[in-house]
Amino acid sequence: MPKTDVNSVDEYIASQPEAVQPILEHLRTIIRRTVPGAEETISYKMPAYKVRDEVVLYFGAWKKHFSLYPCTGSLIAAFGNELKPYELSHKGTIRFSLSKPIPVELIERIARFRAKEVTERENAKSLQPASSS
Repeated sequence: MPKTDVNSVDEYIASQPEAVQPILEHLRTIIRRTVPGAEETISYKMPAYKVRDEVVLYFGAWKKHFSLYPCTGSLIAAFGNELKPYELSHKGTIRFSLSKPIPVELIERIARFRAKEVTERENAKSLQPASSS
């Protein structure tokens, strides 16, 4: 897929091949519905969804797949066998074929898991006492 400089998720989706655009719109809807308070933005030239200024999920379109990022170690451990049909990258990526139906329930659960992971990490940070210098 073309790597372009875009300023919004609408622009990102519009920059993709016409056949891929409905898939990306569906993916966007799934994430926005599942993490309703997330801020939608562009980061690293792709759509990103943030909670408390930390990215919950990114997605990117490629020639034959779309990817979700980041695929953390705890996410892999939690979803184990459910991720076996998908290609996982050592860079924290889950790849989903563009030629197969979007696994809606799995993506919803991944989005919820990542939102919880981010929220718990941010809550833990806020409980730590400020260090004195």
